[in-house]
Amino acid sequence: MDYSQWGPLVAFAFVSTFTPGPNNIMLMTSGANVGFWRTLPHMLGVTFGFSAMVLLVGVGLTGLFQTSPLLQQILHVVCLAYLVYLAIQIALSKPANPEHQYKPMSFLAAAMFQWVNPKGWSMALTAVSVYNQSASWLQLLLIALVFAIVNIPSVSIWTAAGKQLSHWMTHPKYVRWFNGAMGGLLLLSTVPMIG
Repeated sequence: MDYSQWGPLVAFAFVSTFTPGPNNIMLMTSGANVGFWRTLPHMLGVTFGFSAMVLLVGVGLTGLFQTSPLLQQILHVVCLAYLVYLAIQIALSKPANPEHQYKPMSFLAAAMFQWVNPKGWSMALTAVSVYNQSASWLQLLLIALVFAIVNIPSVSIWTAAGKQLSHWMTHPKYVRWFNGAMGGLLLLSTVPMIG
């Protein structure tokens, strides 16, 4: 990769990881419901899972999708359906109480979620196709590393923002409203992916 591409790559990684999307909305929801530290495995899972996705997309999934567009379409529909399901689950989740405790996503679940996250697929495919045109292993590793480094402050800020919101959620009614709004935002985040 030419040095002139480093700035645009970092800018792309920054914008794509900091803008609202399924990961960030779910991290904010988790931060609001269980706090920063209990959301840490979720945060690390997002970072590791997406970096692994970039590597695997670069290794060969891009070529597979080029030879089988139907496979890409099927994956797209499955991803969107799963996001709609998650949006409904978040929107309908009740305030934490002894019988119904909000469970943050585990490291493994968050890492695996990247494979059904349409925004994640879009980011990984774009990064690999634009910034690794020579199909270099070193460039691919550096792209994954850039995303991992940039993603750490992103997931931290979104989770911390959720934790800050929890100070206003002192009544079960406010928690229901917040979870409903976050579920709605997650659902809205799928609109640009339709089509």
